[in-house]
Amino acid sequence: MKYRRLGKTGLKVSVVGVGTWQFGGEWGKSYTQEEVDRILATAKETGINLIDTAECYGDHLSESFIGKAIQNERQDWILATKFGHKFHGHLDRANHWSPKDVLKQLEDSLQALRTDYIDIYQFHSGGDEFFDNDDLWTMLDKQVQAGKIRHLGISIGSNDNLHQTDAASRVNAKVIQVVYNRLDRKPEERVFPSCEKQDLGVLARVPLASGYLSGKYKPGAEFEANDVRNRHDREQREEKLQLVEKIKRTEVPEGVNMAEWALAWCLQHPAVTCVIPGCKDVDQVQSNARAADLEMVREDHPQAWK
Repeated sequence: MKYRRLGKTGLKVSVVGVGTWQFGGEWGKSYTQEEVDRILATAKETGINLIDTAECYGDHLSESFIGKAIQNERQDWILATKFGHKFHGHLDRANHWSPKDVLKQLEDSLQALRTDYIDIYQFHSGGDEFFDNDDLWTMLDKQVQAGKIRHLGISIGSNDNLHQTDAASRVNAKVIQVVYNRLDRKPEERVFPSCEKQDLGVLARVPLASGYLSGKYKPGAEFEANDVRNRHDREQREEKLQLVEKIKRTEVPEGVNMAEWALAWCLQHPAVTCVIPGCKDVDQVQSNARAADLEMVREDHPQAWK
């Protein structure tokens, strides 16, 4: 495993982390505590030290699984979670952005995660009208001073949200989380330059493009009714699958696992600190971790390898 400095937080994080939306049960599978224990134990064995979660992944369900799994080794992990939404059911959320609501979310997250502090507490894909609330950031700063939060972050909803990215230093946020992958390079245009200018750590979420870049799905693939990908526009989904097939044929070197290649591809951008792919099982954790070992020099196109 390789490690990088997470911007001006100074935290040393593994270049591959663990995304945990799937633990909330919205990716076609429900989890047991034993399964989560095995996944996170394997992640630790590979050298992964960052876990990203959110309060709305099953009404603190994902956080609860994580808290129980790492309660005896909290000091070995960098925990990132988020705020701003209330889980009401499968893929059903409500906005909860008032300082009072967010403070309750923080306390509930601390309880679920069985910890006294959160390493990175992130504004979760909210609109600018919620972001531009000085009272919210004042309350959060007080929680930083109290030691309940080590660092603030912003998980931008639009991967071209320059308003929130540019304001990061003003609100004392030191980390930006953004959708970035081979199918979606929009952050390269404006968000990444702003992050580099401010020395912000960057967590690249959805680095496998919701699994499309795993290489497992062919054009025409169908997904289970309770899988979040089943909600994607059918025509756009097919276009992505066709493009992935082309990328696999023209850009991924022979014999290289496409998912590992896709993660390594993200990590070659100088602004990116860490990718946070989800993982359904132990095998996927191990595959994700191997991306750190790929020696790749990424040019615009085509790909060049050492």
